[in-house]
Amino acid sequence: MKTKSISKSGTGSRIKRREKIKLNIWCWAFMSLTVIFYAVFQGWPIICSVWYSFLNWSGLTTSYTFVGLANYKELLTDSLFWNAFANSFKYTLIVVPIELAVSLFLAYLLNNKRLKGSTFYRTLYFIPVVTTASIVGIIMIFVFSVSGPVNALMMKLSLYDTAINFLGNSKYALGTVIIISVWKDSGTYMIYWLAGLQSVPMDVYEAAVVDGAGRFRIFYSIVLPLIAPTAGTIAILCTINSLKVFDIVETMTGGGPFYATDVIATYVYRTAFSSELGLPRFGYASAASLLFGLAVIAIGVVLNIAKGILARKKAV
Repeated sequence: MKTKSISKSGTGSRIKRREKIKLNIWCWAFMSLTVIFYAVFQGWPIICSVWYSFLNWSGLTTSYTFVGLANYKELLTDSLFWNAFANSFKYTLIVVPIELAVSLFLAYLLNNKRLKGSTFYRTLYFIPVVTTASIVGIIMIFVFSVSGPVNALMMKLSLYDTAINFLGNSKYALGTVIIISVWKDSGTYMIYWLAGLQSVPMDVYEAAVVDGAGRFRIFYSIVLPLIAPTAGTIAILCTINSLKVFDIVETMTGGGPFYATDVIATYVYRTAFSSELGLPRFGYASAASLLFGLAVIAIGVVLNIAKGILARKKAV
C-alpha cells in the first residue's frame, strides 16, 4: 500500500512539474516579442552608445578616431554640459513636488462618488497628456508670446505696464516651461493617484465619517498613510520622467534663451545632430548621455532604497 501511495505521489509531482514547465514556456513565448523588441531598440542602442562614447566621431562619416576616456575628461570641464545638468535637476526639483501635489489634489476631488460629472472632469484633465508635446509647445509659444493672450490679460488687469517675453527672457523662460509641463503631465499622475485612492476600502471612509472626521482629517490621518506605497512609486516615476524631459523644451525654447532652459536631453540632441556649434559630435554626445544616465540610475536606486526603508518602518 505504501509503495502504491508513493508511486501515485511521484506521478502527481511529475505531472505538476510538466504543467509548470508548459506554463513557463507559454509565458516566455508571449514575452518573447517584448524581449526581442527591447533588446533591439533599447539594449543594442545602449551598447552602441557605450562604444561611441570612446570615439571622436561626427556620426556623418565612416571614419572615426578612438580617443578612450577623452570625451569624459572634456565633459568634466564643459560649462554648457554642467549648465544643462544643473537645469535638469532644477527643473526636476521644482516640477516633481508641484505635479505630485496638483495631481493628488485632483485625484482626491475626483474620487468623490458624490461629484457629478467626474468622468467628464477626468477626461478633461487627461486631454493634455494625450496631446502631442510638439502641438502643445507650438500653441503655448503663441499663448505666452509678447502679443499673446497671457500678456493681454495681465496688462488689462494692470498687473504690469509692458508685455513680457516669457520664452525669450532668461529670467522667465524656465518657469514658463515648468508651468506648461505641470499642466500637461499632471493628468498622468492623477490616474495613478486615483488607482491608489480606489484601493482604500469604503469601510475606512465610512468609519471615519461616523467618528466625526472631516475630509482633511480623513485624508491626512487615514488615506495618506494607506496609499504611501503607491505614493513612493508615483514619486519615482515622476522624478525619472522629469529628468528625461526633452520634447516640450525643444519645441518651445530649444534650450534658450542663452541656454537658460537647456537640459541634458536638448544638450545631447544639439551636440549629436546640430551643426550650430560646428560639426556634430556624436561620440561626445554619447558620453554626455551615458554620464547623465548613470546619475539618473543612481537617483533611482536611492529612491527605491528610501522607499523600501519607509515601507519596513511602516510594517514595524
